[in-house]
Amino acid sequence: MKKFSVLFTFFLICAIPAFSQNFGLGIKAGLSSTEVDFKSEEFIPSDSQLGYHVGLFARFGGAGFFVQPEFLFTQTSGEFIFRSNPQAQGEKFEANFNRLDIPVMLGFRVLKVLRVQAGPIASLNIDSNLKNAGGTVQDAEFSNATLGYQAGLGVDIGNLSIDGKYEGGLSKFTDNISNFQTDNRINQWVLSVGFRLF
Repeated sequence: MKKFSVLFTFFLICAIPAFSQNFGLGIKAGLSSTEVDFKSEEFIPSDSQLGYHVGLFARFGGAGFFVQPEFLFTQTSGEFIFRSNPQAQGEKFEANFNRLDIPVMLGFRVLKVLRVQAGPIASLNIDSNLKNAGGTVQDAEFSNATLGYQAGLGVDIGNLSIDGKYEGGLSKFTDNISNFQTDNRINQWVLSVGFRLF
């Protein structure tokens, strides 16, 4: 939790630059396509799963540059097959991740409507679990806070904002499941639609 507090403070400092004219605040929601890979021979990732997010964003800018902090509730999931040994048929399980995401995008404008952006994202675990794990796979340990990055493009049409970003992990989200060590980094494509309130 201490590490998360340090990250959160750092993001707040980034989000209040000296050139903070043209302030805007809005709401946003969107979908994500998530693939969960536990980086372990016993856990084989399945197809990508859809998730969603909803929350608030702010934007500070000046001279063509901007900083955009966001506060989002995010729900994602991922399916995987567990095999205790290479000859086993395997069982399918689903991991659900509910978290508070705080990305801080830094970028610049191109042709007034297009935004190029990238930046860090801190994720605070709210409730993550394995669905229908039963007695075969259990005791999953999920990290309380993780750090990742996002990069992508955005388009502004009036008060409407559309963002397409790729998200990758920089730290572990899942440390282990039962007695098996894992190194799970959630990678996903994120599509968002926002509306600037003022």
